[in-house]
Amino acid sequence: MSPTTLPAGLEHGHVTFLGAGPGDPGLLTLRAVEALANADVLVAEHEVLDVVRTHARQGVTVVRTDDPSSDPVPGVGTPQLAVVDGASTTAAVPAERDAAHLVMEAARGGRRVVRAVSGDPGLDAYAAEEMLACAKAGVPFEVVPGVATAVGVPAYAGVPLRDAEGADVRFVDARTASDRCWTEVGASDGTVVVSTTLDSVAAAAGELVSAGRKPDTPMTVTVAGTTTRQRTWSATLGTIAQTLKQAKVLPSPEGGRPVIAVVGDRSAPAQRDQLAWFESKPLFGWKVLVPRTKEQAASLSDQLRSYGAVPHEVPTIAVEPPRTPQQMERAVKGLVTGRYEWIAFTSVNAVKAVREKFEEYGLDARAFAGIKVAAVGEQTAKALIAFGVKPDLVPSGEQSAAGLLEDWPPYDPVFDPIDRVFLPRADIATETLVAGLIELGWEVDDVTAYRTVRASPPPAETREAIKGGGFDAVLFTSSSTVRNLVGIAGKPHNVTVIACIGPATAKTAEEHGLRVDVMAPEPSVHKLAEALADFGLRRRAAALEAGDPVTRPSERRPGARKRRSTT
Repeated sequence: MSPTTLPAGLEHGHVTFLGAGPGDPGLLTLRAVEALANADVLVAEHEVLDVVRTHARQGVTVVRTDDPSSDPVPGVGTPQLAVVDGASTTAAVPAERDAAHLVMEAARGGRRVVRAVSGDPGLDAYAAEEMLACAKAGVPFEVVPGVATAVGVPAYAGVPLRDAEGADVRFVDARTASDRCWTEVGASDGTVVVSTTLDSVAAAAGELVSAGRKPDTPMTVTVAGTTTRQRTWSATLGTIAQTLKQAKVLPSPEGGRPVIAVVGDRSAPAQRDQLAWFESKPLFGWKVLVPRTKEQAASLSDQLRSYGAVPHEVPTIAVEPPRTPQQMERAVKGLVTGRYEWIAFTSVNAVKAVREKFEEYGLDARAFAGIKVAAVGEQTAKALIAFGVKPDLVPSGEQSAAGLLEDWPPYDPVFDPIDRVFLPRADIATETLVAGLIELGWEVDDVTAYRTVRASPPPAETREAIKGGGFDAVLFTSSSTVRNLVGIAGKPHNVTVIACIGPATAKTAEEHGLRVDVMAPEPSVHKLAEALADFGLRRRAAALEAGDPVTRPSERRPGARKRRSTT
């Protein structure tokens, strides 16, 4: 049994100091996820909360130790303590002392507290102070290490810190480094990893040159490391200031953002070009509009993230019950009384509609006993399994009505005692499956299980991004998503890459004045995402071959450069 599952003391509780890593939620350790799942109280800065909160259990009390308007650099200013589940109070003393007090207060009464910090707790001076405060107060605690920012960011930037010769590696926090520290790292010939801010990079480079490093020593600077906002610049100690100026990064409000700079031969541009695996992903940094709900888009969004994209789900349809529920009620009763040999689910929404009707009648998955169940694809199959039903038939090829029909057995009066299929579906579904089943000899009860209506418009900010070119691409998975998105949010800007799942969807997009750039080779959302990634890869290769900078489609819109430099 691990410490995170041990029973806490009734009086003192238990505190877990947890390293959330440098920014990528995928870098959380298994122990970290376990600790978060058991937490009663979660204490963290707002940027760290974005990484850890999804792993916390429902009902956890979340305490923020900073305010969104305050300086994100530790130790600067006197930020607020914001209790998300309660009121906010202004801190009168430095934030780390208040955090220590909050941690111990939260632990009293036997509660489990997770204190999450960026990077690794062992490299966080404030976390060390909070641990000492817990020790003095007799509050038991443990430490769950995380990926240190100074190590994780160079790995994502394609800058290895050591080679086979085992060169020395020094770590410097420029915000607290003394003259002696600069002198020591300047006199060495190993790799130096500097934690600093964007507007202080040139000063740190100057300190190293003054301490003995040659001005032509290679240097990389990475901002927002391990996230899809990551940007890396390669230069030398003597040219980094000019490089950042030419990139129009400085001067700007971004100047106070934390960065990791690596100094030494290991950060040479020629080497980084071969090792920059993260920023060379086919859709790196692309903001992709997915016209689906978060639940429907879960696996698709995960796939897009694996290509480096930032998916943004916008539902274009809403689901409502059928206008006349009697047909659905008769079909569910027939399901229980043995009227059907098969039930075919063509969407997650159909599974949800039947499940809700079951719950209304006090039924559960056992009502499917003796009935064969078909699912149109993997996502529908997963929804059935979550309901407690393992489908008997899922298309082995194309995940569509046509693919389902290819694998569906014809009716055989010898082996099939019943010749009827229950098909719960949307009011706007096509007749492909019905016609195909009838051709195979089956009788079909084609039942409207739910209605699809146009969703409410997304927030004004999202609508402006759609029409103004703020999205790099949009995935259209049906003709209705084209019509509904244009209806509720307006037509995507002409710089936005339009990707369609098939010819019918592409035709609808063109009828709405959109230029179709990408077409899926087969009607599958995952093949559509693959096709978009291939498009991004070809686009990147063409830019590199021409000697042009690799940019996102949204960066081509009028005024994009100006807006980007002021965010």
